[in-house]
Amino acid sequence: MSTNYTVAPWRSAIAHALHHHRNLAHARFLQLATVGINGRPTNRTVVFRGFLTDTNDLKFVTDRRSEKVVHILQNPWAEICWYFPQTREQFRIAGDLLCIAEDDPDHLQLHRTAAWRELSDAAQLQFLWPSPAKPRIKDKEAFSPAQPDPNCPQPDFCLLILNPEQVDYLELRGEPQNRTMYWRDENHNWSVEEVNP
Repeated sequence: MSTNYTVAPWRSAIAHALHHHRNLAHARFLQLATVGINGRPTNRTVVFRGFLTDTNDLKFVTDRRSEKVVHILQNPWAEICWYFPQTREQFRIAGDLLCIAEDDPDHLQLHRTAAWRELSDAAQLQFLWPSPAKPRIKDKEAFSPAQPDPNCPQPDFCLLILNPEQVDYLELRGEPQNRTMYWRDENHNWSVEEVNP
């Protein structure tokens, strides 16, 4: 997780895009790419769950039994691609992922528990379903568990934290288009440069 917190310069563009798309639930969906155990990229859609308090780190949730957790444990580098259709803005954010699981230190459990409490009842239930990507279970009862404790994260619930190191921001509106690159140095200071689209 980031230290020496100051709001990154790219955050205002994301805040503007999220505000403009606030009535579109799918605007919080983005693509997360990780490096598979075979060295190839793997990509999936995840839901943005906000920024970790007092950091520029982005929050997502996942099931501990999912393939992406294996990828992250082997290689934490990842990139998200987030497109906002109404404003025609694209953010590619690269950095390392931290997976906070049930057995991580107590100070991280506070963030994990807070993320669990923010989930809807339906989202919480999914962490009691059978293991993802295994042969389909025909018994529908397996997908209808009792509602879990809304204050106590299930063992397979993980909080994912993306600690950004580089942001590529592309505004597709306008002629020519605008593109801005942001890089974070080892002191957590951000550099900004406008580049050709």
